[in-house]
Amino acid sequence: MSKPLMPKATAVWLVENTALSFEQVADFVGLHELEVQAIADGEVAVGMQGADPIASGELTQAEIDRCQADPNAQLKMAKATLPMPKARGKGARYTPVSKRQDRPDAIAWLLKHHPELTDAQISRLIGTTKPTIKTIRERSHWNINNIKPQSPVGMGLCNEADLEKVVAIARAKAGTTHVPISDAPQMPAEPLREPKLPTMAPGPKAEEEAHHTVESVFGPASKKRED
Repeated sequence: MSKPLMPKATAVWLVENTALSFEQVADFVGLHELEVQAIADGEVAVGMQGADPIASGELTQAEIDRCQADPNAQLKMAKATLPMPKARGKGARYTPVSKRQDRPDAIAWLLKHHPELTDAQISRLIGTTKPTIKTIRERSHWNINNIKPQSPVGMGLCNEADLEKVVAIARAKAGTTHVPISDAPQMPAEPLREPKLPTMAPGPKAEEEAHHTVESVFGPASKKRED
């Protein structure tokens, strides 16, 4: 802890009960020097109850005496004697007792709308057990007739960000990640084909031209012999 938990209330107490300068108080509580001066003048935090930093373990009387004797000294926070909270490790999400009866409805909703989720992912997301998920999936749950699928986000069993993250991971593992249309591979366009024109039957003029062409190549045609 680098600053007091209640900076203004602590400043009020220091201004009223010590001879520390405004600069020393401002540096300790994290406020501007002019704001501390306004507290001393009664323009800010009017009627606010001061918070004793000595009683809360944030400051010691010896430290106050040291800084009162030296206006250039800076107050230092006292070492915390209370154990610091530990970060929660990985594991199943804790679900309040009042919301545990809502978990079957949330499981049914997840199985219906996100079948790609595994039982382990559902268990971690809403803090349930795999046997419970299995009984709802197989419709063998003792209260299956009264279970109505409801979103776990709406019931407060998880938040939207956690749900979207788990669904994205499940879709990526299953290979069903949605691909935007702009990013999808485009099929090559087929070449345009020229339309076939209908073949017209040759007329008399065309036959005559063809006959002259044959005579020019092979010579005049021989006359038919009379029988």
